[in-house]
Amino acid sequence: MKILLCPLSDGGYLYPAIAVGRELRRRGHTVSVLGRSTAAPVLAEAGLPFAAAEDFGERRGFSATWWGTTGPAQYRATLRAATQARADLLITSVLCNGALLAAEVLDIPVVVLGLSVHLWNYRAGGEGEPHLGRARDDRTRESLRLYAAVREQAGLGPRRPENPLLGDALLLRGDPALEYPGAVLPERVRHVGPLAWEPAADPAEIEAIEARLARSGKPVVYVHLGRFFGGTDQWPGLNAAFTGGPFQAVVEQGRSTDPHPAPGADILVVRKPWMGPLIDRAGLVLTSATSAPVLSALLRGRPLGVSPNGSEQPLLAGACVRAGVAVRVPSTATPNPSPILESAWRDRGLRARAGELGRRLAATDGATRAADLAEHVTRGPVQELTTTAATQRS
Repeated sequence: MKILLCPLSDGGYLYPAIAVGRELRRRGHTVSVLGRSTAAPVLAEAGLPFAAAEDFGERRGFSATWWGTTGPAQYRATLRAATQARADLLITSVLCNGALLAAEVLDIPVVVLGLSVHLWNYRAGGEGEPHLGRARDDRTRESLRLYAAVREQAGLGPRRPENPLLGDALLLRGDPALEYPGAVLPERVRHVGPLAWEPAADPAEIEAIEARLARSGKPVVYVHLGRFFGGTDQWPGLNAAFTGGPFQAVVEQGRSTDPHPAPGADILVVRKPWMGPLIDRAGLVLTSATSAPVLSALLRGRPLGVSPNGSEQPLLAGACVRAGVAVRVPSTATPNPSPILESAWRDRGLRARAGELGRRLAATDGATRAADLAEHVTRGPVQELTTTAATQRS
């Protein structure tokens, strides 16, 4: 079978697709990847053939930053690349409307790799769930509106009334414990686990970071900021927490375009394509609550401090707090977040629950499970789920 991976090219979306692609290639399938040219070095390390979207006349179609406005570019690039590869199956990221439409036009199945939690309406249940960021119904309507707009721009007619955002299968990378108790997932949605893969860290870079951390000698908190959605600037809170306090921080710059640690703050700003080795050296992870750092922290049994901004961040942050593996940390300097971090660090129950959930996630062979489902959708629809999101394990 010929399979084209066409995820968003940002690490949090690309790396899980690579995990699935490598397993499918091990099974003898022909696997290639489409994305922005910046992803080429990562794909070279992963050992998967890569095609740049720029070579198909498009530039921004695979950026998480521009996903809401570049669906048509993604559609055109995916259609051309999949035709050239004679693809039998597409594997893409959640919110990749262009790839969904390309699969429809080519009449081939498409598997969607989701986040840690389900974003849209449940099939049933979920009554009483608080609105975390945006109500599910509102988020679902807005996502369908964006999908319909890309569909119209691609020149395609109306689609029959069903949720096309799920593809032929939507694979969640979290655990049922992160879904709202009693809620039932849509029939094409499955939990597959973290799909953990990242580029290997350079030992020389690790050595340099360890030398820098040794100068302070303070316990380490790993900080991973997600995309900024025009909310509160988190740097005043970081400076307050790590100036003169008991901890030092390693802050992944990531999508934080304007890091400004205060003079004298115990903060090391890095920009790395990997995070595992840094979390290994930390005792607590502070994050805006995007899937990659949350899953990486839990896999290592690290408790979380969550300080969500926008998009899916409030939903995942709320899920982690509800599961008892995270505490909420204010993003502002007042009150100083340091006491909350100290309390979370000492909370044995918080650490034990994070370890338990992490062990469950680690025991899930996500790549195998995802590859099984990818092979299955080429033979027919994913079998209907009959268990609740809170208890489903298969």
